[in-house]
Amino acid sequence: MTTGRASDPLVVPAPDDADLAVRVRGLRRSYGETRAVDGVDLDVVRGEVLALLGPNGAGKTTTTEILEGYRHRDGGEVDVLGCDPAHGDARWRSRLGIVLQNANDLGDLTVEEAVSHFAGYYPDPHGPLEVIESVGLSDKRRTRGFDLSGGQRRRLDVALGVIGRPELLFLDEPTTGFDPEARREFWDLIRGLRGSGTTILLTTHYLDEAEVLADRVGVISRGRLIACDVPARLGGRDESQATVSWREDGVVRSEVTHEPTGLVHDLAGRFEGEIPALAVHRPSLEDVYLSLINDDSEAES
Repeated sequence: MTTGRASDPLVVPAPDDADLAVRVRGLRRSYGETRAVDGVDLDVVRGEVLALLGPNGAGKTTTTEILEGYRHRDGGEVDVLGCDPAHGDARWRSRLGIVLQNANDLGDLTVEEAVSHFAGYYPDPHGPLEVIESVGLSDKRRTRGFDLSGGQRRRLDVALGVIGRPELLFLDEPTTGFDPEARREFWDLIRGLRGSGTTILLTTHYLDEAEVLADRVGVISRGRLIACDVPARLGGRDESQATVSWREDGVVRSEVTHEPTGLVHDLAGRFEGEIPALAVHRPSLEDVYLSLINDDSEAES
């Protein structure tokens, strides 16, 4: 059973000496009798990509909207870039970049017009043409938003989110609806932003996206953070048993073990060479995520 508190071994807090962009303790928000956020503790280290995973209605959107300063909280402590979002002023907001899941405004403006317009909101923006090139839209800079493809529109959304040189960028389901090629191109863009020092808080339903992009992954269920760690260790993934399978005498056999290397060594000696149809499977991030969510649901009942 998971408790979702910082003391829970599945929730690994940032080191005490970490430079934090976001610090959350005991965050709560209810809608009537429904507790959308129920005591979340969360740290986001400057310069990292932290991905928040969770089923629909788990509390991800409410949590991020409170951090962005767009929704009030019922309780808890929140510090974002040294400020309580409930009292954030225009200067504080200029340090944030926000890319919403659905944005269909500015469709009558060209890419260059839209980015130039947003640049005027910030005290020290990037050059519009520089940002347009960085998101791969140079050949579309005179194209109106209504005429962009879905992937191109998301690139424009990111351009609008980063034009003000944000220290912290919020990305809400950034690649929903992308084809595989467009998703991987977008991943390259996010890697570039991280490489420039931008802190990124990413919400996504794509487990492969979280594994590829995130330094750490947090799992929210029923309004609580039930696990948070680097992808390879999330939920004890690195200590889980492996399943080794092979074909012998025309039959596929398998064995679950904590020592797959030793078993493969023994099999190699038995077969005196290549092991037919050898496969070693450890739990994927998706396996661990689903197990965490299912265990939390069972704990409720």
